[in-house]
Amino acid sequence: MTSVLYDAPGPKAIIRSRVISVIGAVVIIGGLVWLILALGAPKVSANGAVQPGLWDASRWDVFSDVQVWRTLGQGAVNTLRMAAVAAAFALVLGIVFSFARSSETKWVRIPATIVLEFVRGMPVLLMMLFMLLVFSTGSFWAGVAALAVYNGAIIGEALRAGIASLPRGQREAGLSIGLTPISTRFRIEFPQAFRQMLPIIIAQLVVLLKDTSLAFVVGYGELLRTGANLTNFFGSRYAFSFFFVVLAIYLTMNLLLSWAARIIARRTGAKAGGVTLTPDEDSDLDGAPGLVGAGGPTPGQGR
Repeated sequence: MTSVLYDAPGPKAIIRSRVISVIGAVVIIGGLVWLILALGAPKVSANGAVQPGLWDASRWDVFSDVQVWRTLGQGAVNTLRMAAVAAAFALVLGIVFSFARSSETKWVRIPATIVLEFVRGMPVLLMMLFMLLVFSTGSFWAGVAALAVYNGAIIGEALRAGIASLPRGQREAGLSIGLTPISTRFRIEFPQAFRQMLPIIIAQLVVLLKDTSLAFVVGYGELLRTGANLTNFFGSRYAFSFFFVVLAIYLTMNLLLSWAARIIARRTGAKAGGVTLTPDEDSDLDGAPGLVGAGGPTPGQGR
């Protein structure tokens, strides 16, 4: 298949590309092997004492204790609990922000814009500290509130962009069949914008899950703080071991969430470049007059 973006590579270009790919793969693999060997090499402290390498069994024997895994599991549950509650509030706030930001009434749109710009420019950690110190919400709700407000602002902007990217005829068609502006926004524009921006929204929820680690500072017992407490309890000898395990748990949770996001996006027909309708939805919209771009006729057209 001929590409319109660039010329098809010739035999020399193909060989050159393969050689560069092989060299790059060898360099990356070599770097990983060097890193693994360097971490496993014995370390000499300032006083001349020799410490075993980071892969030595003596640095990992603590994980034979079931209580350690129970503690780490509780930290992971606390992380997921904060992320789930914050994500629910963030989605609600995102919808509210998107509607307020795209309102035709300037008394609603201008204050919403100011609030959104302020929230987006404020670090999440400072927001957590603000919630904790000013409102005395406790560590859990301080983290939830900060994550919900910040990510709600990001999701709201994504939804607003999705609504703005829709053809103007979508709104005009809804108004032409007797729907109110609010009903048109909810029933016609918002479902399409949400589907179009679903990959971006779920990607932001992955960021939200990772940002729960900031609640470490406000004293919430999430996964990162749990790993730090275990390190303090068992000694700095196990610092790297707990860091590595906590990192692996975070990666597992984020990769599972990303995997679920891809499945949801594929099943709902969402894609980054626009709205994809399933056959059933397309046939349903064929009977709705005036829905531009959805399979139905535009006003004044026949079948």
